[in-house]
Amino acid sequence: MIEQLTQEAIALLKSLIETQSFSSEEEQTAALIEAWFKRYNIDFKRTKNNVWAVNKYFVEGKPTLLLNSHHDTVKPNSAYTNDPFKAFVEDGKLFGLGSNDAGGCLVSLIATFTYYYNHENLKYNLVIVASAEEENSGPNGLNSMLSIIPKIDVAIVGEPTLMHLAVAEKGLVVFDAVIDGTPSHAAHPNNNNAIYNSIKALQWFKDFTFEKGSEALGDVKLSVTQINAGSQHNVVPGHVDLVIDVRVNDAYNNAEIAEILQEEAPVTKITPRSLRLNSSSIPVEHDLVKAGIAMGRNTYGSPTLSDQAALSCPSLKLGPGDSTRSHSANEFIYVNEIEEGIKIYVELLNRVIV
Repeated sequence: MIEQLTQEAIALLKSLIETQSFSSEEEQTAALIEAWFKRYNIDFKRTKNNVWAVNKYFVEGKPTLLLNSHHDTVKPNSAYTNDPFKAFVEDGKLFGLGSNDAGGCLVSLIATFTYYYNHENLKYNLVIVASAEEENSGPNGLNSMLSIIPKIDVAIVGEPTLMHLAVAEKGLVVFDAVIDGTPSHAAHPNNNNAIYNSIKALQWFKDFTFEKGSEALGDVKLSVTQINAGSQHNVVPGHVDLVIDVRVNDAYNNAEIAEILQEEAPVTKITPRSLRLNSSSIPVEHDLVKAGIAMGRNTYGSPTLSDQAALSCPSLKLGPGDSTRSHSANEFIYVNEIEEGIKIYVELLNRVIV
């Protein structure tokens, strides 16, 4: 059955690639996923553009394992030379927008869920969510499903990891900061020029380090990514606006990061846009991690954000494909990565839930 599911999963991925599904516009790809579940007589539900199901012999009181990946994509960048919506295989590579991020992961998890759907007496209940709006961290993605689906105890989030075990993932907080000064005509003396005041602040951000590191994720990474001031050459502006990107390790929660910067940063005001994209992790002693290690998979900490940020339970990021190909021109995934991914997913769950 695994071989048949694998071939049909690859066919599903080709259909997904050839169906536009930008974030918040996933109606048609949701319909393709619905069609898969109907073909395999899987009882499913759809909430907006999120398609989800539980295993046939779901038993209240058992721990529940979530399988999740997303079917939305970013828009293709201008460097594409292939048609981003044309799925084709060349030299073992399946090309197309969303093939690597995260279509290969999604269809592999769907195939794995289908494989286990009719199994009785599993140690874990299974829930699968093919989610929307991951790429834009929108309000109608996985985060909106957590109050609808059964309570989750642990999760596998499908993102390209070369089928190695991302046991932790950095969170994200974006801050807007303001540095004030005194507005004036450029021809007159002004000892409170907001742009000059920003020099000290920028140096502070460049040099500042958070105290607590992480074995899996390293240090918190802070970067000033945008700066804006002034409207014309002869006016000294009254303020400078900064944007600061902070990638948070699992030694902090986002509220702690905000409190530290609001207390210490030498700016007039600094405000987080959101605190909901926290870091995430799973204990290395968890059965899923131990099983993966026993299968020869490596562990590491991931610097990139995913739908793990919406979860408060232990979560493991794991999937076919390579993160460095995500959002790239002429995106692709190797067909054998999908074949291997399904086998590893099935074997991993066999070691834990059967």
